[in-house]
Amino acid sequence: MRILLCAFAAASILVPTLAAGQSPTEAPASTIQANTNLVVVDVVVSDAQHNPVHKLAKADFTVVESGHAQAIKTFEEHISDQTGPQLPPLPKLPPGTFTNYSVTPANSALNVLLLDTLNTPMTAQADVRNQMLKYLKEAHPGTRMAIFGLTTKIVLLQGFTSDPELLRAVLNGKKGLPRGSAVMTDVVNGDNPGADDPMMDMAEDAPAALGNDPSYAQMVADLQQFEAETQSFQLQLRARMTLDAFNLLGRYLSGLPGRKNLIWFSGSFPINIMPDGDLENPFGVVASSADEFRETTELLSRGQVAVYPIDARGLMGAPMLNAGNSGRQYVRSPGNFGKDQAKFFQQTADEHGTMQEMAEATGGEAYVNTNGLKEAIEKAIQAGSNYYTLTYTPINQKWNGDYRKIQVNLARKGLNLAYRRGYFADDPKAPKRHGEPAVTSNGQAPDYSAMRAAMTRGGPDPTEITLVTSVRPSVSATEPDVAPGNKPGPKTKGPYQRFTVQFGINTADLGCTATPAGVHHCAFVAMIFVYDADGVLLNSTGGGIHTDVPADQYAGLLKSGIRFHQDISVPVKGEFFLRIGIHDETTNKVGAVELPVAAVSKLPPLAATGPK
Repeated sequence: MRILLCAFAAASILVPTLAAGQSPTEAPASTIQANTNLVVVDVVVSDAQHNPVHKLAKADFTVVESGHAQAIKTFEEHISDQTGPQLPPLPKLPPGTFTNYSVTPANSALNVLLLDTLNTPMTAQADVRNQMLKYLKEAHPGTRMAIFGLTTKIVLLQGFTSDPELLRAVLNGKKGLPRGSAVMTDVVNGDNPGADDPMMDMAEDAPAALGNDPSYAQMVADLQQFEAETQSFQLQLRARMTLDAFNLLGRYLSGLPGRKNLIWFSGSFPINIMPDGDLENPFGVVASSADEFRETTELLSRGQVAVYPIDARGLMGAPMLNAGNSGRQYVRSPGNFGKDQAKFFQQTADEHGTMQEMAEATGGEAYVNTNGLKEAIEKAIQAGSNYYTLTYTPINQKWNGDYRKIQVNLARKGLNLAYRRGYFADDPKAPKRHGEPAVTSNGQAPDYSAMRAAMTRGGPDPTEITLVTSVRPSVSATEPDVAPGNKPGPKTKGPYQRFTVQFGINTADLGCTATPAGVHHCAFVAMIFVYDADGVLLNSTGGGIHTDVPADQYAGLLKSGIRFHQDISVPVKGEFFLRIGIHDETTNKVGAVELPVAAVSKLPPLAATGPK
């Protein structure tokens, strides 16, 4: 990857177009590749007081997969380094050049704070923010952390940094910290049984106005049905948005090396993204979204992501006993008090159970029924920064997609172990599981696809495919129409400024399939979206690229990367953003980068930089 970055820094950014079916010309070279399916398991070992246990040896551990003992291939202990590792600098890139490549510590855990306002009532969000600010005032300077926000989509608020000042600036609202979600409300929803409900109050008051009207009972029944359907729709919608967010977050984190600790602050957990290994179909209970659930689980597992859910509501009492609720809904129906109370306790137990299952399945820990959110962050980061990494090559080499359980045992007794509990035995060389196209003919994505998630405005840059882009104005003059091949929205208006986007793709990240003759077939989709400041899609371009590369040329592409360009038109007036993405059709991997148009609009046009 550093070779590809240096190539963009040293060479002219004017590169030839690689058209569909066209092979690039590269100097022949020889290469030898060897692949093995290695399972990586991070194990957190703690004593009865939850303190990390150090200086254990490889011989202290045994690993069992689906009932069969496995030979530990490599063993390494990771100890939190409070001084902060020194990171190698990126090569200096020319103006207008951007990449999703991230330099991260080779032997250090990364921490992700996820502020979930989609599933958290407004009353709890302010306390979460204050508790996080308290933690950052005392955080060790070497702790690398990123902050994400989740409303109706996931947004990267601050990339990985060990500078607490940058993190505090985000929490102080200087960089657009999400303040709430229209989907999650504090009063009328299924997460607050027993709260005052204006609609049901109206139903309770109806007898006085309607007398003995026989339609009263039907009206009450209709209102109750409407309320139940509204609550169900909100829950399903939140679950859908949460799952999409975790899928994109998993794609972002899977491209970064080492362990990642995902500290998830939420006031409600509408889904459990982990499979049930005791079922024949681990995702049988979520059949309608089984493919995405499975894919999300695989992304988190492959990306060494441990989830640490924290209940943002802290210690809770039954809402029907809250002084802010009048309790008038129980005057005519006192029996409903017991029903609502039982519903509240059952719902809370279910949510906490989901948190516990998610944490256990990924090797994290759940924190519930505590107002010490600051202390919960400290414990999660301490646990996730002191761990052992074990690897093994499975005895069972049949990659049939079955879910395989992992069990780690320790010779010493009385210690606690946290590690991921299984994985799907998918063949890494097999084609993607999804049958739907990445994008349709009009440039839009179907109901769900990896590319749709990757091209979300403001989302994190997925790093499964490393991408380097150089963006420059194509000409100095404006144009009345969009560039050929562009698909503007119905309300998009000119004049336009045309930009040329130069793509550089790390060839090794693509699943180019080889024929017996050594020819590699590469098939991927390249897309460019133009968004306004409100996230409205204004214009797009792109499509599929299929090319057959001879063996000698493919060896050269592994060193230099695949390079080509596309043109995109952007309205002259307004604030706009380019979202540039790649989707590999064979492996379903994606890579994307986003940039403000203002960062490149004043650069010299391509025509002024030299002959093409």
